[in-house]
Amino acid sequence: MQRSPVRDLIVGVFVFFGLVSIGYLSIQVGGLYYSGPSGFKLVATFDEVGDLKPRAAVVIAGVKVGQVVSIELDDILRARCELDIDPRLGRELDVETSAAIMTAGLLGEKFVALEPGGADEMLESGDEIGRTVSALSIENLVGKFVNDTGLEED
Repeated sequence: MQRSPVRDLIVGVFVFFGLVSIGYLSIQVGGLYYSGPSGFKLVATFDEVGDLKPRAAVVIAGVKVGQVVSIELDDILRARCELDIDPRLGRELDVETSAAIMTAGLLGEKFVALEPGGADEMLESGDEIGRTVSALSIENLVGKFVNDTGLEED
């Protein structure tokens, strides 16, 4: 079989794009990415975060606008989540903005959903979101249903 430079070039290009694709997919699955300079920092405190993890999405109206940077316990043993928001959107969030931990689908990943309010005063970087809704726990709901059947004892 003769060597063909054109065939060798085509195979080389194909292998190169295959390796680039594998590298790209590895980075995406690992959750690693460069989002540019650090954005607008906000803090939200929740009673229960469920299965929320660092690098979870922060969304407004279903559009990803940031991510959860860290989750720690505060002084009164509540979960303190630091959120990194796109700096272009940070100045659009007012002091009545609320944060809720939601689930993507029935068994999907947890994420933080922000809902802007209607106040004139805007949040500054580093401020805390005052209105939060904790994660819904299936175990707590089942426990309430099983233990509280609605029967009253006399």
